[in-house]
Amino acid sequence: MKVIDRLNQAAEDKKTLFSFELLPPVRGKSIQSLFDAIDPLMEFNPAFVDVTYHREEYVYKELSNGLFEKSIQRHRPGTVAVCAAIMHKYKVDTVPHIICGGFSKEETENILIELNFLGIENILALRGDAAKGEASFTPHPEGYAYASELVEHVTKMNEGEFKYADQAGFKGGFSIGVAGYPEKHMDASNMSSDIDFLKKKVELGADYIVTQMFFDNQKYFDFVDRCRAAGITVPILPGIKPLTTQKQLTLLPSIFKLDFPEELLTEAKKCKNNKEIKELGIEWGIKQSKELIEYGVPGMHFYSMGRSTSVKDIAEAIF
Repeated sequence: MKVIDRLNQAAEDKKTLFSFELLPPVRGKSIQSLFDAIDPLMEFNPAFVDVTYHREEYVYKELSNGLFEKSIQRHRPGTVAVCAAIMHKYKVDTVPHIICGGFSKEETENILIELNFLGIENILALRGDAAKGEASFTPHPEGYAYASELVEHVTKMNEGEFKYADQAGFKGGFSIGVAGYPEKHMDASNMSSDIDFLKKKVELGADYIVTQMFFDNQKYFDFVDRCRAAGITVPILPGIKPLTTQKQLTLLPSIFKLDFPEELLTEAKKCKNNKEIKELGIEWGIKQSKELIEYGVPGMHFYSMGRSTSVKDIAEAIF
């Protein structure tokens, strides 16, 4: 079932959906670790499960002659296969991330055709991050530079228009999600321009928006107000990441360019170890979630990072 249909039905039923995001296993690892993370969360009947896509990394290997050979590796491959396996095992809809970085337009179209063949009806269209070791995002020479271009490609496929494949009478039929940034995308000039780019993605065919993680609900409320004022009417799902380690207090702001509210930081400074930080993260996540549900969000989308215990504790308190 398409995510947008689930969101529309939940709105009619005045129900808040539960969903979460997973990372594919590291190259060479078994999918069982992923199943172990999913099992505890299935009692909450997730509307869908997101599976991330990670672009290539460049690895330099020293040769016997002292020179270095550049090779390409994907640290977490297998998003399409992981989605299919989750659907088969749990009978739940999956949403694979489709990214611009590292893929040509033809490779992107081939992936979308493969997803359609597997019966996957949803995608999250993203630009993706810069390759490891690069200071800024560089698109594939024959690929897309912006998520809006990717959304347009998928929309045209949904209408039966293909760039590379001769698919007469065939249409994609994907529900398209895109990312939103309550605290502004790191590459955007300002919040207003960021909202303009988001509106363009919606105009090109995006059905719903999932936000980047945030820890201050007011950031989300202000973001939704800005979107509505700009004429963006699609559902906006809040993305929640439970705090689990002390290292995240500096790591998350550095990577995702977000702010921690003073109240959370004050309590975090009192924590002596990761166990206490994790407990605080669960308490804060419950507090955030209850306020968001009272506000009337269409669903709660959790970034589990492959670890389900904190998400499970929060879900038990709010669903």
